[in-house]
Amino acid sequence: MQHHTAAPGAHKRALIAGSIGNFIEWYEFAVYGFLATIIAQNFFRLEGEAELTSLILTYASFAVAFFFRPLGAVVFGRMGDRIGRKPTLIIVLISMTLATAAIGLVPVYASIGVAAPLIITGLRILQGLFAGGEYGGAVSLMTEFAPRGKRGLYGAWQSFTVALGLLAGAGIVALLSVTLSPEALYDWGWRIPFFIALPMGAVALWLRVSMEETPGFVRQQQRREAAPVQASAGATLKNILLAIGRVMVWSAAGYTYLVIMPTYLQSALHTGFNQALLIAVISNIGFALTIIPAGMLSDRIGRRTVMVVATGLLLILALPLLKILQAESATLAVKALVVLVAGGLVGILAGPGPAMLAEMFPTRVRYTGLGLAYSLSNALFSGCAGLIITGLIKQTGNLDIPAYYVMATAVISIGTLMTLNKNDHLKELE
Repeated sequence: MQHHTAAPGAHKRALIAGSIGNFIEWYEFAVYGFLATIIAQNFFRLEGEAELTSLILTYASFAVAFFFRPLGAVVFGRMGDRIGRKPTLIIVLISMTLATAAIGLVPVYASIGVAAPLIITGLRILQGLFAGGEYGGAVSLMTEFAPRGKRGLYGAWQSFTVALGLLAGAGIVALLSVTLSPEALYDWGWRIPFFIALPMGAVALWLRVSMEETPGFVRQQQRREAAPVQASAGATLKNILLAIGRVMVWSAAGYTYLVIMPTYLQSALHTGFNQALLIAVISNIGFALTIIPAGMLSDRIGRRTVMVVATGLLLILALPLLKILQAESATLAVKALVVLVAGGLVGILAGPGPAMLAEMFPTRVRYTGLGLAYSLSNALFSGCAGLIITGLIKQTGNLDIPAYYVMATAVISIGTLMTLNKNDHLKELE
């Protein structure tokens, strides 16, 4: 049987092509999150309802989109495991870019009434579907191309481009809020970030069309032709459930600290819009700074050690960090330091996380398995975070809810991460 290896330079091309789709996906995710208060006013401010209700409805459309990610992970995952990583990732990218740009075209509630929030929610569902097919393919692509001993580093680039996407989204919203009047931002300025997805998508498409199929997938296809292998559905399902437990705190803490924080600061702690955005940018910088070093460290000492330490620190520090943010005496510099630390801890999970997931599934079901585990975890613990936290604060009046949410998921993740094999990072991918 012919042994397929990648052409020189294919590793780096795969890294860039895999990364850029994630960048666009999370850029849009950040834009929607950071513009939540404006989108709530334009699309979900229903007559006779309180302002917090419109925000809850905005997060509900956010959550609905997340629940379509697992469906996308299954549909595109099966496609990617059968016809290849490359063609599937091209289909997903085109669809995701068009759905994002279309949000910028939707007329507001004042123009077309209840059709406006319905169209926005429909587009968010499409985005969720296509984004669900992105992650499993991108991580499969990057880890299957990774040279020996560098899987953690290659997988970490996926998470790093998430950080860059979140930062780009926050940066563009911050730039618009500084250059436009509040009226102009509410009126038409919020549409600009969604249109920017089009040129980004064109660059990403060019990169993906010019990349190769992964050597791991080609070898798998050759083996399948020689002797068809049936994947065990029971073993795959067990691994998916275990993977959800392992990344639960990553999903919950990531969303809480990196995306929901600006809205929490504005609605619960009455922080100004620009200050809240600045704090969000700083938390995302903390996130970005630790991802690559954590991925590299996990290639040396193993995924388990790195991820258990980060989860333990989140469990211990979640409440004290939030208390400092709530303190009226806390200066902007102190708040910035707090969110920098919180973002950094999430980055330590996000560095080894993609490689850890890739190592849990064989090549024949990797795209589907890790994509479904990640998207289910995000649907349950990221997509619903805004809804759960805002709803519980409204119900109880307790401003500590975000910390309790992170702590509850950390307890479960520590237990499941402890079951990781210490030496998984040294093994070849199956």
